[in-house]
Amino acid sequence: MEKIIGIEVFLTKSPGIGGKIKMFPEDFIVEELPIYPKPGDGKFVIARVTSCNWEANRLIEALASAAKISSNSIGYAGIKDRRAITVQIMSFPSEIENLRKVNLKDVKIDILYKSRERVYRGKLTGNYFHIIVRNIKGNHENVENIMNEILKIGGFPNFFGIQRFGIARPITHLVGKYIIKNEMKRAVMTYIGNPMEGEDEESYKARKFLEETEDFEESLEIYPKKLIFERRIIKHLSENKDDWTGAILKLPKNLIKIFVHAYQSYLFNRILSERIKEEIPINRAIEGDIVIPFKGETQTYDGIIVTNENIEKINNQIEKGKCYPSAIIFGYDSLFAGKKMGEIEKRIIEEEEIKQEDFKVRHIPFLSCRGMRRIIFVPIKNLKWMVEENNLFIDFFLPKGCYATSLLREIMKGEVYDY
Repeated sequence: MEKIIGIEVFLTKSPGIGGKIKMFPEDFIVEELPIYPKPGDGKFVIARVTSCNWEANRLIEALASAAKISSNSIGYAGIKDRRAITVQIMSFPSEIENLRKVNLKDVKIDILYKSRERVYRGKLTGNYFHIIVRNIKGNHENVENIMNEILKIGGFPNFFGIQRFGIARPITHLVGKYIIKNEMKRAVMTYIGNPMEGEDEESYKARKFLEETEDFEESLEIYPKKLIFERRIIKHLSENKDDWTGAILKLPKNLIKIFVHAYQSYLFNRILSERIKEEIPINRAIEGDIVIPFKGETQTYDGIIVTNENIEKINNQIEKGKCYPSAIIFGYDSLFAGKKMGEIEKRIIEEEEIKQEDFKVRHIPFLSCRGMRRIIFVPIKNLKWMVEENNLFIDFFLPKGCYATSLLREIMKGEVYDY
């Protein structure tokens, strides 16, 4: 499963402890450390939203519907996990009294203040995680070994986690690739059709029927009501034959962007996997690397090129946590590394048969992506753990944009559905 999303290796050598997370939503608590908009006499209501077991895009849609505003107008800093309890800051272009009337199951809205500013994507410092791994195998020594190895390394590989691609159906990156290649029918059918083992039987049969018949009118009758976004696309195609681009545009903008970003994430994962496989350190720089000064941002448009003259100084700065090596987030103006790392990046891109200009998405311009660099190593802070019976309780803080599941996979080394 992980190879499908570009993850092929572990960094740590210690045996995993197995176990399973998210057996209950309260086993996975994410608390956002936000950057608050300034209070003021503006049109936005700033609120703290606590949700339990809500997929992020469906939560936004439900909030928008209840508040009678556009889903694209709701501001939030980051996408959170579905099977979890999540606490995050959002902005709503709404009156306070209107927002107080919103009543959704397992959603609590604490109104904070009004502002002239909305909450923007990426405007957070990071997230605190409080996680229970249940039914671990082995003994306390196994836990100590893997946790101490992680502490000795100082962090873990900055892979994009499985939830970036869809846990039940990891296809978002494929949809993104077809979109940038302007293969819009393939993009649409990969999303709404493409039955996959592991789905519930009703959804699987509906997707299989559509895949085989392309009968959109009949599919609208049999697709489960819970597949809100798929049904929206199918309805459009039942009324507008072969309008594949228009069908994709029936989805919320933030969801369409996730498709393209997921494909960029897949490429990044492949590049990072290859670096680890070739036994190039990820917590040290080599010549040709591009390092990113680290002040909480994990992605930037450029960085410092590592040369024979500055490599010693840069590695000293890495040891102090002031910068880290990076890999390419491929786009139309992204910067390749040099030497060995650059060879890896270019080889992966060539194998995918894509070009930088593909990311100038002329048929859907708002999807165009310039490209960036992203750190390949995540420093971990405030790591605490405790074992009770056969459960591991673990708390830690991660910078924004980094995945707790990428740490947990190193600890557990189990099946992807377990974390």
